[in-house]
Amino acid sequence: MDHQQLHDAALAYHENPVPGKIKVVITKPAETATDLTLAYSPGVAEPVREIAKDPANAFRFTGKGNSVAIISNGTAILGLGNLGPLASKPVMEGKALLFNRFAGIDAIDIEVKHNTVEEFIKTVECIADTFGGINLEDIKAPECFQIERELIKRCKVPVFHDDQHGTAIVTCAGILNALQLQGKKIEDCKVVCVGAGAAGVACSNLLIACGADKKKFFMVDRHGVIRSDRPQFNNGEKPNFINDAGPKTLAEACEGADILLGVSGPGLVNEAEVMSLAPKAVLFACSNPDPEVDPELVRRVRPDIIMGTGRSDYPNQINNVLCFPFLFRGTLDVRATCINIEMKKAAMNAIRLLAQEPVPEEVVKAAQVDHLEFGPDYVIPKPMDPRLLKNVSRAVAQAAVDSGVAQRPMPDHYME
Repeated sequence: MDHQQLHDAALAYHENPVPGKIKVVITKPAETATDLTLAYSPGVAEPVREIAKDPANAFRFTGKGNSVAIISNGTAILGLGNLGPLASKPVMEGKALLFNRFAGIDAIDIEVKHNTVEEFIKTVECIADTFGGINLEDIKAPECFQIERELIKRCKVPVFHDDQHGTAIVTCAGILNALQLQGKKIEDCKVVCVGAGAAGVACSNLLIACGADKKKFFMVDRHGVIRSDRPQFNNGEKPNFINDAGPKTLAEACEGADILLGVSGPGLVNEAEVMSLAPKAVLFACSNPDPEVDPELVRRVRPDIIMGTGRSDYPNQINNVLCFPFLFRGTLDVRATCINIEMKKAAMNAIRLLAQEPVPEEVVKAAQVDHLEFGPDYVIPKPMDPRLLKNVSRAVAQAAVDSGVAQRPMPDHYME
């Protein structure tokens, strides 16, 4: 559909038959006087007393253990920028829909208006115990780094910034699969990351955690390669990626690069830079809706490259819905106290390995393609693959148990 058709259809979808995409539904009978006695006064006093004795009883008597708050200040909405908290509400409702649709999690959106970063942090800190987990969303860099770091310290429930870590988990899963197909090992690769915001920093950190060599890793922002001989422009994360080993510009960094990851903006990579990449390179251009480089151009001039984008109309879509519902499902199921690097890597590996398995016919049909098989045009699973729920959730839950952050054992249904 063209832009006008999309505009009209999207507005109609959000407005009709009722405004919005989520609603609250009751889970207990409320038909008789007895039902109301148990649901509210005086019966409700009994679980209140039990929770006052032991806060863990909130998981027995309320919906806390299956709930996630999706919280934003609207400073980095999709590719639209800082439009404020209220404008972010459709996106946050959309995330709530995805949590419920794919993982059965009850999610609620909360949009926070604030004057300072500390005010936002304090607001979230004060409401966090209501929920089983916190999903931070659409918060601009560099504030997002401080916000997540502080909330992890202050909150007693897991805190996860999806724009950072969800993107990183899915991106790295696809890159590692693409490297496998190209016959390369990540520790041998020259890596270039275009973008030093939330996604760029998180993707870079996870790639390095997976074996990428920092000596051959070049992060590029709008001013060029992150180097010690230039200012870092008030982003406290950038100095972690300083590399003075030669290149100063994106064009120089691209020469012979095995991996080019774009998490920045449209049209930043040109044909000459694509041509200068190493043979059998991997190029993920994830800017949405317009990638850093036109996939058709890459296909025409460098057919040896395996490419991914953030778009659903090209192969290898980097889509966070492959991760965050299932990561939180596994986290909640073992009541993990945090989401640590072991859990993130477990999610990434589960996603990566699923793409290497035979694809059920129902998934092929839902993807509206003729065939899906692990290869250059299929390095990452499709979001509608029902196996993601068990595979990723189970891997995350097991990693939480193994790393000592789970407060419950593995559920029986994971052991089947």
